[in-house]
Amino acid sequence: MQPLNVVVLQSDPRTTEQLLATLEKQFNSIHAVRAPEELWQAIPKYRAQVIILDMEASSLAAVTRLRREFPQLSLVCTHRLADEDMWTEIIAAGGNDLCGSGDTQGIVSAVLRSTGAATHSAAA
Repeated sequence: MQPLNVVVLQSDPRTTEQLLATLEKQFNSIHAVRAPEELWQAIPKYRAQVIILDMEASSLAAVTRLRREFPQLSLVCTHRLADEDMWTEIIAAGGNDLCGSGDTQGIVSAVLRSTGAATHSAAA
């Protein structure tokens, strides 16, 4: 288990449940929020190091704001219709990666890459 604190904002409750079940096996502390307003409170409350942000529940402006206000965070975005153009926009706004909402293993891999945990665990 990686010692990372993760906050998740997803628009679909079923996707949230699936994602939490996968993440709980991988990371130290996982917390779900239901609305973008809750996200800003959850980051300091849970000492978040990673945000998994559904772009259907948020916006590019929020990605930019998160990067500006919390530059130390890894920010992995999701969308059910993730594509290359959207990925480019997310990266330009300050996100670390974009994954399909249903690709839980891809999301875990993106989190590990964005935090450097993948290289640390491979070296261990």
